[in-house]
Amino acid sequence: MPNVSGSFVGRANSQSMVSLKDVPNHELSLVEISGPQTASDPLWTGSTVLYWGMSDLVSGSGAQTGYFMNRHANGDTDRGTFEAKITSAAGVVTLDGTWKFAGGTGAFSGLSGGGTFKGRMTSPTEVETRWEGSYQLG
Repeated sequence: MPNVSGSFVGRANSQSMVSLKDVPNHELSLVEISGPQTASDPLWTGSTVLYWGMSDLVSGSGAQTGYFMNRHANGDTDRGTFEAKITSAAGVVTLDGTWKFAGGTGAFSGLSGGGTFKGRMTSPTEVETRWEGSYQLG
């Protein structure tokens, strides 16, 4: 399976949050983020990532799960799932997680594979992420 790595800077298109009253500083949130990819593999360079994350945080730290889709220049897409640990310390929010492909369209219809990612929030609406993994087409 070929290895691939890359990065993206994403911006929130939509966000919503609910504060729970069960324990102090408990929040559930839903976010949609998109941004352009750069990658070591030309199949992903220039694609645009779109992801939807659901977070369950206490005092800014906790779990996030979600779904992603990459739109490629020729119109094909690939998609998958992810899960992450979010940590908030000294005003810095970081993400550390895993991702897995779940197929796609066109050249990516039989796509499988996965990997890891690390990211950080650079503002309340922007995230920088670096990722790596491997894939198999068909």
